[in-house]
Amino acid sequence: MKSATSIETGASSVALDVRAVGKRWSRWRPAEIVFWIVALGVCFAPVNNFLLLNEIAILALFAVSLDLILGYTGIVSLGHAAFFGLGAYTAALLAKHFNMDPILGMVVSCGVATLAGLLTSVLVMRGSDLTRLMVTLGVASILHELANKLSWLTGGADGMTGVPMVPLFGHIDFDIFGRVAYSYSIVTVFVLFVIARAIVKSPFGMSLRVIHQNPLRAAAMGVPVNARRTAAYTLSAAYAGVAGALLAQTTGFASLDVLDFHRSADVLLMLMIGGAGYLYGGIIGAAVFRFMQNWLADLTPQYWEFWIGLLLVVIVIVGHDRLVRPWTWFRRSGGKA
Repeated sequence: MKSATSIETGASSVALDVRAVGKRWSRWRPAEIVFWIVALGVCFAPVNNFLLLNEIAILALFAVSLDLILGYTGIVSLGHAAFFGLGAYTAALLAKHFNMDPILGMVVSCGVATLAGLLTSVLVMRGSDLTRLMVTLGVASILHELANKLSWLTGGADGMTGVPMVPLFGHIDFDIFGRVAYSYSIVTVFVLFVIARAIVKSPFGMSLRVIHQNPLRAAAMGVPVNARRTAAYTLSAAYAGVAGALLAQTTGFASLDVLDFHRSADVLLMLMIGGAGYLYGGIIGAAVFRFMQNWLADLTPQYWEFWIGLLLVVIVIVGHDRLVRPWTWFRRSGGKA
């Protein structure tokens, strides 16, 4: 009786400790608040590069979606563009054939990508990391080929151009300068980021970290490893689908490029630059990657890929933590953001 009471007391204290850690991790730090005030405040600033900023916001959401499985769950994917492309094509088709409201179209696109993530997670959960790599790559390749062959629906290699977009809320038209597009994208990114942040700092998110570190130990502790991985993979697919929908809606275009392998490779590079297992890493990595790509393409149009490759080699040799100290103020002791 005494031992049972002590076990219950110990379990209660552990639960309280977990809640205390969760509360400490979930606090918004001043740097985070400033970051989002600036990002949202740009909507009202006299900026000329809204189209570039809109693309960065979309890529940031795409990188966050991959971070949910790679950084927090340990699932490596070479075909994450499958869900990005599904979201883009779904949003474009809904706008073209049904003249659907952008927000409703984004929700439907999210649902399609979520369903695809749930169905393909059955394949991804089987086998080793190498098997998962091949399966994710295979799924993206199949969708790419289907989009190419079904030219009557997707436009094939020519893509879907001139996709009409109805005004947001029936009143706000997308302007040619990209201000409305950026505002729409960054507000969506912020809302989804807040949700993702709450998830990764919850007991569910903590269990994902345990699975990432040692799946066998997590299973021995009673954590349903495959169920948690499936949930994380499905959530990640939903976020990628929203990112693809935003791209199609704000550009009025969807092509095979959204399903191409380079999309999956680029988002992996963004996480390498910004840091995986740390939601802000995807955002910062997307911004650095896109600004570097834009700047280097103007500086050396033929060799910009060489310089980005060189940066990645330096990151691997020197070590990521030594290079990213300027933005480690986002994550202090008490856990990663």
